[in-house]
Amino acid sequence: MLRTLRRAALQQLRNSGIFRLVADGSWRRQRLLILCYHGISRTDEHVWRPASYMQPEVFRQRLEILQRNSYNVLPLGEALTRLQAAELPPRSVAITFDDGGYDFYASAFPLIQTFAFPVTVYQTTYYSDYQKPIFNLVCSYILWKRRGRVLPAGKELGLSEPLDLRTGESRARIVRTLVLNAEARNLTGVQKNEEAAKLARLLDVAYDEIISRRMFQLMNTSERDQLASAGVDFQLHSHRHRTPLDQGLFRKEIQDNRRSLRQLGEKAIHFCYPSGIYRQEFLSWLQMEGVVSATTCDAGLASRQSNFLLLPRLVDTSARSAVEFEAWLAGLPYLLRGTKPSRQIIPAAAGTASQVKP
Repeated sequence: MLRTLRRAALQQLRNSGIFRLVADGSWRRQRLLILCYHGISRTDEHVWRPASYMQPEVFRQRLEILQRNSYNVLPLGEALTRLQAAELPPRSVAITFDDGGYDFYASAFPLIQTFAFPVTVYQTTYYSDYQKPIFNLVCSYILWKRRGRVLPAGKELGLSEPLDLRTGESRARIVRTLVLNAEARNLTGVQKNEEAAKLARLLDVAYDEIISRRMFQLMNTSERDQLASAGVDFQLHSHRHRTPLDQGLFRKEIQDNRRSLRQLGEKAIHFCYPSGIYRQEFLSWLQMEGVVSATTCDAGLASRQSNFLLLPRLVDTSARSAVEFEAWLAGLPYLLRGTKPSRQIIPAAAGTASQVKP
C-alpha cells in the first residue's frame, strides 16, 4: 500500500513538471548519477534473484527513458573527470554493469548498442579464464529450481541433513555449507563444477542445459575483446570477486584482475567493491595500486565533494517502477532525503567481511 501511494505521488509530481524542474536545476547539474546493473535475464533468472537480474524488456524501457528525457549518458571516466572539474553537462548519467556475465554479452550489450550509449563493465576475471558456472550461484539456482520441497540428505555432497528447500533462508544455508565444504577440501574449479553437477543430478535438474545456455558464466577473453573493440569500457572488480582483509592478498586481487584485463589495451584505474563491501583500510590499498575511483552499492548521486573511492550508485532492479526510475534520474529521492550516505564505512578494527570465493 505504501509503495502504491508513493508511486501515485511521484506520478503527480512528474505530471506537474517537478521532475523536469529538478532535473534541469543547478543542484542536479552539479551531480552525476551512476547506474548499477548486474544481470539481464535470459530465462528465469529474474524470478530466482530479482535483486540481481532484470528482464530485457524492463532494461530496454530504462534506456528508452534515458533517451526520451535527453539524459547525457557519459563514459564513466569522462564523467568523473568532468565532475571533478565542475564541467558536467545537464542531466549527467553513467551506466555500469558489475561482474561481466555472459548475459551482458548476449542480452545487455545488444540493447545498449541500439541506443549508442557508453557503458562500463566492472569485470571479475577468474571465471573468465575458467568457463564454467560460478559455483555458489549455480548451486543456489539449482536448489531454487526445486523450491518448496524437502528432499533426502545428499551425503555424497557432505549434506547430512534433509534438504529443506521451502524457504530462501534454508536454501542459503545449504549453499553456504556447500561453499564451506569446497573450501575445506580445497577443491579446484573443475572439482567444484563436478560438485554442482552432482547436486543437479540429486535434484533432477538438467545441468547440461545450464551449461549450454552459459548461465552464471562470465564472458571469455574473446567476447571481452569483441566488446572492447565496440567501445565497452572494462574496469576492475577484483580477480576472484573478493576483498581479502590482508593487504598483500587484497592488492594481489587488483593486480591479477588488471593483468587479465591488460590485453584489452586500456589501463584499468576504476574499481567497484565486490558485493558492495568496503572498509577503511581498502582506500589506501587502492591508492597504492593506482586506482582513482571506486564505486559502492550505496544509493545516491556523486558530487565534487564525494570521496572518489566511495562513490554512490543507484542499483536499479525490476522492483523499481518506471516513475521511480525517472524520479531517481532527476535526483528527487536523494534530494528529498538529504545527502547522508546509506551506511557508514566499516572501520579498520571491526569484524571481518564475508566473502564468496570462486
